[in-house]
Amino acid sequence: MTASFDVAVIGLGAMGSAALAFLAGRGVRAIGFDAYFPAHALSSSHGDSRLIRLGYFEDPSYVPLLKRAYQNWRSLEARLRTEILTITGVLQIGAPDSKIVAGTRASSELHGLAYEALDKEEMARRFPAFQLDDHEMALFDPQGGYLRPEAAVLGYLRLAVEDGAILHFGEKVTAIEPDDAGVTIISETGRYRAGKIVVATGSWIAELIPQLKQAAVPIRQVVAWYQPQDDVATQPQRMPCFLRDEGAQGTYFGFPAIGVDGVKVGKHAHFREPIDPNKPNPPVNDADRDLLDSFIRKRVPAAAGLRMKETTCRYTMLPTEDFLLDHMPGEKNIVVASPCSGHGFKFTSVVGEILADLAIDGQTDLPINAFSFAKV
Repeated sequence: MTASFDVAVIGLGAMGSAALAFLAGRGVRAIGFDAYFPAHALSSSHGDSRLIRLGYFEDPSYVPLLKRAYQNWRSLEARLRTEILTITGVLQIGAPDSKIVAGTRASSELHGLAYEALDKEEMARRFPAFQLDDHEMALFDPQGGYLRPEAAVLGYLRLAVEDGAILHFGEKVTAIEPDDAGVTIISETGRYRAGKIVVATGSWIAELIPQLKQAAVPIRQVVAWYQPQDDVATQPQRMPCFLRDEGAQGTYFGFPAIGVDGVKVGKHAHFREPIDPNKPNPPVNDADRDLLDSFIRKRVPAAAGLRMKETTCRYTMLPTEDFLLDHMPGEKNIVVASPCSGHGFKFTSVVGEILADLAIDGQTDLPINAFSFAKV
């Protein structure tokens, strides 16, 4: 006899775990599948920290979703009785007309968000860990900070179970077969039926949604941690999280010394190297080390001590670097989520709500018109 559910969620990383928790919290008979186990090294939602910021340079249209995300993160913390979102402020650094600085200012002013504009001298006084060129400045977002991704994912999974969801880990879904009445889910070990499904499989999204084979590209990402030379200047009270616009060289990001390994830095999208999602992430190499070592010596000299740790992870990039949150074309019972492109984790708490809306109601009141298949 085939087990039957109202909604099945395939992929239980950040977005899938949140979706499952929202579904179960609304009384839906829900099941979640993942080929691996929580916070595994091939996911895009493991590790110790992810940035969150309210003044969003990418596009002001993200800000209403971020406001809802902040509310939902605090609701999650209240129910779990644990801290997931820590406010340190976020510095967004570059030339006044750079994409990051100009975009953050425009987004903040459009939505009435608080920010401070700091020149090189003020930065040196308040945040001495950073080195700015004479023409550069920073915008300080006082509501920015960082999230603990593994605590968030495990927390959502815990809530999903408490509210009645069933979890199947280590069970890969190999096919989905939609029909007018719902969807048949075929895994390596069984068959299931659901009225609706949510596909949120990260770098494997194209395996079940072949329309995304050319669009959703898994790439290699590298981050490294450094034991700071100045322990005082790199503490969260003196060194906020940051983004730095290096023009043609790209965008870098970093965190203060929030753990034993020290200050964490990376370059957004790194070298944009495509990877095979079914193979281990390629190891860190000398070119990776040179890139990050050079950056931290030049731009965050207070943190440029011994490199303590390094790792590779993955992004799944869409052509516009925006999100995809939509029903599969022609299939009202399949909701597809690829809200990634290297800046998605901070939205997890609101994306989970959106995916539950789409699965239960077929629509959402939250602003996602820009994230449709038509835009991919």
